[in-house]
Amino acid sequence: MDHAGPALEARGLTKDFDVGLRGRRLRALDNVNLRVEAGEVFGLLGANGSGKSTLLKIALGLLRASGGECAVLGRPAGVRAVRRSVGYLPESPAFFPHLTGREVVRYFAALSGCAGKAGAARADEVLAQVGLQAAADRAAGGYSKGMRQRLGLAQALVHDPDLLILDEPTAGVDVVGAAAIDALIAGLRARGKTIVLTSHTVTQIAALCDRVTVLERGRVTLSGEVKTLAAGNGRTWNWAAPNDAAAEQLARWLAERGWPAPTPADDRGRLEQILLAATQGERRDA
Repeated sequence: MDHAGPALEARGLTKDFDVGLRGRRLRALDNVNLRVEAGEVFGLLGANGSGKSTLLKIALGLLRASGGECAVLGRPAGVRAVRRSVGYLPESPAFFPHLTGREVVRYFAALSGCAGKAGAARADEVLAQVGLQAAADRAAGGYSKGMRQRLGLAQALVHDPDLLILDEPTAGVDVVGAAAIDALIAGLRARGKTIVLTSHTVTQIAALCDRVTVLERGRVTLSGEVKTLAAGNGRTWNWAAPNDAAAEQLARWLAERGWPAPTPADDRGRLEQILLAATQGERRDA
């Protein structure tokens, strides 16, 4: 799908849910603004309940926004042309347990319009890409959690999407399996694939993402670019708070943990420190 603008853009995005029988409403997203450029890996970081998955479901057309706009590949989120150009890995992918890994991926290839010999060849290609070629003819019901995640990544890639959305791709996966999945994502990044990645793990965001946005209770609290410094200096965080109140909140988080707060003249700090401060603030207040 040809498109010259951002891969994903949210403008004033808001989502409310009805809660209970008394008409009470829960605001899951509150005036969210973000922009994902083509060819980058964009991270969404936040604790459970911060709004990450809600935002992704709106982008995928699975939920309707209560307010604001969400565009994917230059079109309104959820339209057919967009859906065919997006690959999605849910946090806990589920497959028919009696189907083999190869059959699962061929099925998704056929759904995307790539059937027959071409679909079979493409399925074999992505199964090899995610390291499942040796297990391709085993029933998916016997796969480990890490293997199911890699199978989910294969089905998300089989139609060569312009945008890949990964919701907590290593959640519940052991250390070895998580490292394998992170390596796959890093390889996709090196090939220029546009990826939106949600995580609650600071180190994963630091290692894989070009830019990151932190969500807290449905609001953007931090948004910035991750850059590699000179050898030995690790990574830095260029942060931008959406308003003065959010900037003051960041300063309080850092001060409470004994870390120096960035100033307008020197707004760089350790990526891990600032993101950890943000996510710890969410958990403390929850």
